[in-house]
Amino acid sequence: RLPAERAVNPLKFSDKTAAHRIKTGVESAIAKAENNQGADVDELKVQTIMVDEGPTLQRFMARAKGRGTRSLKRTSHITVVVG
Repeated sequence: RLPAERAVNPLKFSDKTAAHRIKTGVESAIAKAENNQGADVDELKVQTIMVDEGPTLQRFMARAKGRGTRSLKRTSHITVVVG
């Protein structure tokens, strides 16, 4: 359980590709809690962050001799709980 501000800081400076998307999700959850429930931002804490598998898109890619190979385009769901 990290305070909301401390949870966002490491994500700002991370080189990882997914860090930007997780940071966006955390900031969105903080903004929704402040706007919809009237929560105080200084008292909010990030309780959990979960990444689950989403739907997989199946596409076909052209290969040699008129054949085709299945290409799986995977997606994910990011869930952030603040309280």
